Amino acid sequence: MTQVPESLKKILAEKKDNIVSAWFNGLCHEYPEKTMELLKNNKSQFANPVGYNMHQGLGTIFDQVLEDVDAEEFRISLDKIVRIKAVQEFSPSQSVAFIFILKKLIKEELRSQLGKEVMCKDLDVIEQRIDNISLLAFDMYTKCREAIYQLRIDELKTRCSILERVNLLNQGSTPTEFVDKPQ
Repeated sequence: MTQVPESLKKILAEKKDNIVSAWFNGLCHEYPEKTMELLKNNKSQFANPVGYNMHQGLGTIFDQVLEDVDAEEFRISLDKIVRIKAVQEFSPSQSVAFIFILKKLIKEELRSQLGKEVMCKDLDVIEQRIDNISLLAFDMYTKCREAIYQLRIDELKTRCSILERVNLLNQGSTPTEFVDKPQ
């Protein structure tokens, strides 16, 4: 990936806490009011694992935007957030939209610090890195949804099998007659 210029990296690293907090608040606003309050107000890993994992994950993703961090740690952090979104009733675009909030937040933080020419050139690098992360998040989301659908299919197959056995019992057959026999 293209590297973020050192001057911009330094400015953003100093503003990391503010940006990540604003990003987390933006992510929380996608939820109903009561859920949003729970996610934002309780920072405990055990009392609020969803909010904790989302906040921690955003910090690691932010670090990845600035410079390449440990690839495994980054993937795990991104995967935690994407898995949370994949099991909820969000569309695919809603599930990965949280990543694009970061572009706006970074522009807002830098607007007063950099001239327009520098800002545009340097922000292109950051936006490219964020776009790449969003593509990876979409791939992760798709794999999670595929796994969920496969679980549902497997559950339906199990239920059908149980119903077939119950029907055989009701018809006077024994369950051992239902066992697959070599043909």
